[in-house]
Amino acid sequence: MSEILTAPDPARFTPGRGIALVTGGASGIGLAITEDLARTHQVLALSRDPEKLAAVAKLPHVQAIAAELTDAEALERVAAPLARLDVLVHSAAISGLNTLESASLADWRASFETNVFAPAELTRLLLPALRAAEGQVIFISSGAGTRPVPDRLVYTASKHALRGLTDALRIAEAPKGLRVATVAPGPTDTPMNRRGRKAETGSDERLPGRFSDAAAHAAAVRLVVDMTPDSQVTEVVVRPRLL
Repeated sequence: MSEILTAPDPARFTPGRGIALVTGGASGIGLAITEDLARTHQVLALSRDPEKLAAVAKLPHVQAIAAELTDAEALERVAAPLARLDVLVHSAAISGLNTLESASLADWRASFETNVFAPAELTRLLLPALRAAEGQVIFISSGAGTRPVPDRLVYTASKHALRGLTDALRIAEAPKGLRVATVAPGPTDTPMNRRGRKAETGSDERLPGRFSDAAAHAAAVRLVVDMTPDSQVTEVVVRPRLL
């Protein structure tokens, strides 16, 4: 299948496979998660980038879904066809270099819209499908979600907010059979990280042992997904070997 869709098509799902949805699923950490989950699941990979979607649409057991996460109607289109959903992974995020002095109100709004509000709203829309499957929600957070990163102040604030959302949702949904986890990557060699390194230092050189591969975080998500039904993994922190 190589078609880019605007909503999932359950008629094309492979029978006998669980259903997983991955935001930001066509690039970086999200792409690594898509590729790994597609070994066992029917994966819905969401992205707003047509070129990246065209590439991911060629993968077996993957539907490429064009969706802007800050568009409420797009989120409703994504959620509407799904009667059940086994795994929801929130990988999409934006980041930038800023301090409180340099950040504009537009920076704050853009970061929280993508990093907090969109995951919250998409999860809300998918709660019936997730509860029907006694599924799992996995938020890809960051080391910035537990410690301050002064030169990425807005991003840090958004990831702290996401941590609060994750922990509160876990408590609220546990009686309904829903499991909620955080996977917190450290510095990772992704296109977004390379752009940040270039802007900050003038070089996007990857120093050995200082950056994880995106595949490491896909392995962490796999650990969460494969946990036996009697237990849950609530948090996985993945750091580069030398940090």
